[in-house]
Amino acid sequence: MKIEGVIIPEGYKSKSSLIETEVHIKKIKDFFERAIAENLNLTRVSAPLFVEPATGMNDNLNGIERPVSFDILATGKDVQIVHSLAKWKRYSLFRYGFSVGQGLYTDMNAIRRDEELDNLHSVYVDQWDWEKIITKQERSLETLKDTVKTIYKIFKNLEDYSCNELINEEKFLPEDIFFITTQELEDKYPDKTSKEREDIIAKEKGAVFIMKIGGTLKSGEKHDGRAPDYDDWTLNGDIIFYYPVLDRAFEVSSMGIRVDEEALEKQLKIAGCEDRKNLEFHKLLLEGKLPYTIGGGIGQSRICMFFLRKAHIGEIQASIWDEKNLKICSQHDIRLL
Repeated sequence: MKIEGVIIPEGYKSKSSLIETEVHIKKIKDFFERAIAENLNLTRVSAPLFVEPATGMNDNLNGIERPVSFDILATGKDVQIVHSLAKWKRYSLFRYGFSVGQGLYTDMNAIRRDEELDNLHSVYVDQWDWEKIITKQERSLETLKDTVKTIYKIFKNLEDYSCNELINEEKFLPEDIFFITTQELEDKYPDKTSKEREDIIAKEKGAVFIMKIGGTLKSGEKHDGRAPDYDDWTLNGDIIFYYPVLDRAFEVSSMGIRVDEEALEKQLKIAGCEDRKNLEFHKLLLEGKLPYTIGGGIGQSRICMFFLRKAHIGEIQASIWDEKNLKICSQHDIRLL
C-alpha cells in the first residue's frame, strides 16, 4: 500500500526494539567495513564535512541540488557541506602518495536539503566513500565488472551473517549479480520510465548492476543524471537489489571508473560545463597529475535497512522528517529513530 508516496508493506511490524535495532546496525556496519577494506585493499582515512567551492571538490550530483553553505568567521570564506566525496578521494590518493592497487575509504556524511522524503530518501546521507588507484590499462569494463562482483560477494556474506546471526529471516539475494546497460534496458522496456525499468529488471533478476549512466540514450532521454567530472559515463553504474519488503528496486551503491583526461574534456563539453577546467581539481586532472581510479559510494543506512528488513530508512537513522512521513509511519507502527 502506498500513502502519499510512502510505502506501507501489508502487515509490516518491526521485529526488533529500537535498542536492538541500534545494536544490529553497529554489527552490520562493522562487518561490511572490515570486509570491504580487506577485499579491496583500502585504508580508512578521515574526510571533510565541508569544502571551499573554488576548489571544485564538491560533487554537484545532477546539477540542480542546492548545497548547504555557510561562512567561516576565521577565514572570511564561504564553504559548502559536501554532497559526496567523489573528487576529494581521488585528489587525496594523489596527495597522500598511495600506489597502484591501493585505495582509501571514509565515512561520508552529507545534507541533501532538496531530497523528496520517502521510505528510501532522507535529508541526511551517510555512506562509505571509497577510491582505489588503477592503471590506465585497467580502465576497462572487465575491471569494473570484477570489482562489482567482489563487492557483491561481500553483500552475499553479509546477508548470510545478518539472516543467521541477527534477524532469523529468509535471504533475498541471488547467487550472482546480473549486468545490463542503460541502453539495453531501454531497448527491452521502451515504453517504461527509467525507474519503472529498474523495478522490473530488479524484480526479474534479484540483483543487477545497471551500467553506463549519465549519457543520452537513443530516445533522447537520460536514464539518470551524473556529474560530468568524476565518473566516466561509459564505465560506471549502480548496484541495485530487488527488495520484497517494499516490492521495488533498491539502490545500494553508485560507482565507476573515473574520468581520464579525454573523458573529462568530452563530458564537460556535453554538459556545457567547460568553465570547470579552470578549477584546481580539474586542472590537475587535465595535466595528468592525478592517478587513474575506480571508486564509489555505498549507503550505510541503505544496507542496514535492507539486511535488517526495515520498511523505512528512518528506522535506521536519526533525521528530520516532514509531517507526512511522521504521521503515516506513526499510524502504521513504523518506529522512526
